[in-house]
Amino acid sequence: MTLTSPSKPEAPAVGASARAAGGRPSRSRALLLRRFGEKVVGAVIVLWGAATAAFFAQVSLPGDRATTILNIRSGQAVQRTPDELAAINEQFGLQHPLVIQYVHYIGGLLRGDLGSSYQQFRPVWDVIGEQLAATLLLTVTAVALAWLIMVVWVTLTAGRSRRIRAFGEFTDTTTAGLPHYWLGIILLLVFALQLGWFPVIGGTGLAGLFLPALTLAIPLAGFMGQATRTEFERSLEQPFVTSARMRGMGDLRVRLSHVLRHAVLPAITLSGWALGATISGAVVVETVFTRPGIGKVLVTAVGSQDLPVVTGVVVLIAALYVVVNLLVDLAYLLIDPRVRKA
Repeated sequence: MTLTSPSKPEAPAVGASARAAGGRPSRSRALLLRRFGEKVVGAVIVLWGAATAAFFAQVSLPGDRATTILNIRSGQAVQRTPDELAAINEQFGLQHPLVIQYVHYIGGLLRGDLGSSYQQFRPVWDVIGEQLAATLLLTVTAVALAWLIMVVWVTLTAGRSRRIRAFGEFTDTTTAGLPHYWLGIILLLVFALQLGWFPVIGGTGLAGLFLPALTLAIPLAGFMGQATRTEFERSLEQPFVTSARMRGMGDLRVRLSHVLRHAVLPAITLSGWALGATISGAVVVETVFTRPGIGKVLVTAVGSQDLPVVTGVVVLIAALYVVVNLLVDLAYLLIDPRVRKA
């Protein structure tokens, strides 16, 4: 009787297992790249749509565009001579068919050219770029304040007694619906005019930045708090919380070290939208507090019918919104292991 070695039949199975184990990480990376690629394609489509809408908003206005430009520059509506109109048509390429103008417009955007201001006789990018830093500083500060307010408030009120939970939910809902212009005026009246803690108009440094940033941060904190609170209270009921408390860990430490890490994922998802909404809200807040920024540029451009500046601001805000959302999606993929394994 011949004995057969038991190891030989098992060798192909071991090899197949090793190949499968080696294939799983590569498949996971491929899925991640595919998902991120889909996000990039979607972002490009959004930017193209925003740029196209901005272009047709310019060309759809009634009247001759060359005449409109000359009237804006001179500040008076008068009849223009053919020579005057020809010079403007040549400068802005208005003599070409609409399709050619659109192609030139998109090509300029791809080169970073947002066009020229009708009123200020210089590139739109220069007009916006001078004020962009102030708006970005205000926006980033507001988002940071919103996160701080939201984390502290949810940590203190979520999963407590029935009355405290109800008060926390009511506060989230109320603050999320506060209009920026109304809240800004209230904060200005109380903390600047009555108490004198902050400058009334303008103001440089942290003193002039705090109230405008707080005006943007309070509604944003309420909105993110609504999404975070539900997940926070659900995480408090998970077994890992019970295990941590059985090891003698205090309630506050459990909330900050374990629960909060799981609960903030919805807020991270909303951060991209929040940043775009905050940039849009900065237009109103900068006007209320008389701060420099693209909000002031936009209001001035709308008042003077300087359409290239208006559309340039719209396209820039759309681009910032898309880039931030891409970064948030990437952060979400890196933070949540469940997404990577899906």
